[in-house]
Amino acid sequence: MGSRRAVLLDERAGGRVLGDVDLQAALAVCARAPVAAVLATTRLEQAVAGGLRTAGGSLWGFEHEGELVAVCWAGANLVPVVPVRDPRVAQRALDAFAGLARAQGRRCSSIVGAAEPVLGLWDRLSTVWPAAREVRAVQPSMVIDHPPAVTPDPQVRRSRADEYGLVLPACIRMFTEEVGYSPAGGPNGPYETRVRGLIAAGRSFVRVEREDGRRGPRDTVVFKAELGAVAGGVAQVQGVWVTPERRGERLSETGMAAVVELARTADTPVVSLYVNGYNHRAVAAYTAVGFRRVGTYATVLF
Repeated sequence: MGSRRAVLLDERAGGRVLGDVDLQAALAVCARAPVAAVLATTRLEQAVAGGLRTAGGSLWGFEHEGELVAVCWAGANLVPVVPVRDPRVAQRALDAFAGLARAQGRRCSSIVGAAEPVLGLWDRLSTVWPAAREVRAVQPSMVIDHPPAVTPDPQVRRSRADEYGLVLPACIRMFTEEVGYSPAGGPNGPYETRVRGLIAAGRSFVRVEREDGRRGPRDTVVFKAELGAVAGGVAQVQGVWVTPERRGERLSETGMAAVVELARTADTPVVSLYVNGYNHRAVAAYTAVGFRRVGTYATVLF
């Protein structure tokens, strides 16, 4: 009864759980900030094809004067999208989403998206949800919508299905370095399934080299990146990684230039990414490729 009452209270405040009938209006909200909203938009486009029940989460909305003006994807990640100019309306949207999140309880592994709504939502939830493991409050959001300024690495290409055994260990190493724990879950775990899916979709990119190992020559991944979200005309690059033994050779610059060339199409003319603000070397590398900053992301990790 308590959860139902909380949802009803949020409906009166302008917030409610959305259904399939609301998807086009929700996509229109995301289209007002396509780079900031891409993580939500990719789920909504999936829902348009098969219904919200197939998209792995639920969708919340906030209405102002009868119009849907803000949405929040609630799945493995909580992604608030609040492209509202009036700060009072934006605050009310976050109040409504926080109420829905409190009623549901924490199910997500992170809150991620544009910094202002992410941090505003976390400010409202931090006293009632378990403590965050880390808050990354400043993550420059960068885009490129033209050919790269650096010559692309000709050896960077899409991963092949038969290279899953090479790609997965590199992905696990990158994730562990970035987040602080291993995502490995076994042969058919969620992380492994996602890596397979990215390879199958042509959204995994690698440079593979032959090296001499203790047991003879073997192939190894020296650079890799993925398109973690592709929607609304935006392809968001995630998981950029260079093997530690080869760092300092500008592989991230030439590799990212190659990824940009491969990822930019008529359907996705904009390639985006977000990077930790303290990672000055990465920011410099992406700037050299031709990326420019257009905003700020934030991530709350649990």
